Amino acid sequence: MDIKDTARPLDGAGVSAFLRSLPAEPLLLGLGEARHFVGELGEVRNEIFRHLVEREGYRSFAIESDCLMGLVVDEYVTTGAGTLDEVMERGFSHGFGALPANRELVRWMRAYNEEHEERLRFFGFDGPLEYWAASPRQALTALHALLDGPLPCTGETLDALLGPDERWANEAAAMDPAQSIGRSADAQRLRLIADDLVALLETQVPRLSAQDRERAALYARTATGLLRYHHWMADDSPVRWARLSALRDAMMAANLRAVAERGPALVFAHNLHLQRGKSLMPFGEQRLEWWGAGAVAEAYLGDRYAFLASVLGTTGEDVPPPDTIEGILSTLPWEHSLVDARRLAEAVTEPAPRVSRDFAYFPLDPARLGTIDGLVFLKQAVRLG
Repeated sequence: MDIKDTARPLDGAGVSAFLRSLPAEPLLLGLGEARHFVGELGEVRNEIFRHLVEREGYRSFAIESDCLMGLVVDEYVTTGAGTLDEVMERGFSHGFGALPANRELVRWMRAYNEEHEERLRFFGFDGPLEYWAASPRQALTALHALLDGPLPCTGETLDALLGPDERWANEAAAMDPAQSIGRSADAQRLRLIADDLVALLETQVPRLSAQDRERAALYARTATGLLRYHHWMADDSPVRWARLSALRDAMMAANLRAVAERGPALVFAHNLHLQRGKSLMPFGEQRLEWWGAGAVAEAYLGDRYAFLASVLGTTGEDVPPPDTIEGILSTLPWEHSLVDARRLAEAVTEPAPRVSRDFAYFPLDPARLGTIDGLVFLKQAVRLG
C-alpha cells in the first residue's frame, strides 16, 4: 500500500470524511498535542473546530487548562462579560493565554455567539494544578455558597481551616513531601467537610438552576480532587509520582465526562492525556505509568470517544530520520495531512522510533498506531516556547 493511500489533505472535507469513517459519532473528539506551544498546531485546531461547528453540529470546546479559570472564558464567550485581554490573562493556566491561536479561538467563539442563538461553550478540563496544586478555597467556598442548610460548617470555619492560600500552593512541596500540607489536621477535616458538601449537593439538586447544578458539580469534583491530590503530595513512597499523575488525569476524565453530556465536543490536550492505553513518561530515574484521561473516558464512552494524535515532522533543526513514522509521513505532498492511523500501521513495516533532540516533543510510538483513530501531521512546525 502506498503511503498516500492512507492520507489526505487536512481540510474540512477530510475532517468530515474521517468522522464518517468512525463506528459511531463521537461525543468527545480528542485532538492531541505532541508538544505544547506549537503555534501552527493551534491554528490547525482552530480551523478544525470552525468546521466542526459550522458543518458537524459541535457546540463545545475543551482544553487542557484550569477548569475553574475556564469559567472566565466561558462567561466571556457566552455573555461578553469582561474584555478579551482580561479573559486571556485570567482564563487560562500553564501560560496558554499568551498563545495567539488561543486568543483567536476565544475571539471567534464570542463573535459566533453574538450572531447565533445556540451558543458555543468553552471548558477548561484540567485541575487547578501542575506538579503542585492550588488551594481548594475557590472550589470549596463556591460550593458552600450554592448550598442551603444544614451545612456541615460555617463559612468562617471553612476560611479558618483553609488558612493562607500560600501554604497550599507551595511549589517546593512538589519535590519535598514533607512540605505538603495535604495530611495536616486541617486538610483531613476539610476532606470530611468536602465529602459532606458533595452529599448535601445530591439532596438539593432540585432547587438549583441548570447553571448552578453544572457549577456546583464542577466545584464538588474540583474540591474533592484537589484535597485528594494534596493528601498524596505528602506521600513519600516510590509510587508517589505515578499516583499523582493518575489522580490528575482522573480529574481531567471526570471533567470530560461532564463535557460529553452536552453533546459533541472537540478536546485539545497533550497526546499523553488523550491517548488510549497507559501513558508512559520518563521522570528522573523513574518511568511513570498511569491511565490517562482519554483511556478513562473511552472506558465510559466506548466508541463515542475518538482520538486524533498530532505528529510533527521538522521542527527547527530537528529533522526526523526517514525510517521513522514522522520521516515516512514527511514524504506526503501536503504540508498538513490527515492520516488513517490503522491503515498506516498496515502500510509500514517496523518503523524505527524517533529520538528527538527537542526534549518537550513526544515522538509517536509506532506500536500505538493501532490504538489511534487518525493522525494530524504537520510537515514543518515552529515552536513558540
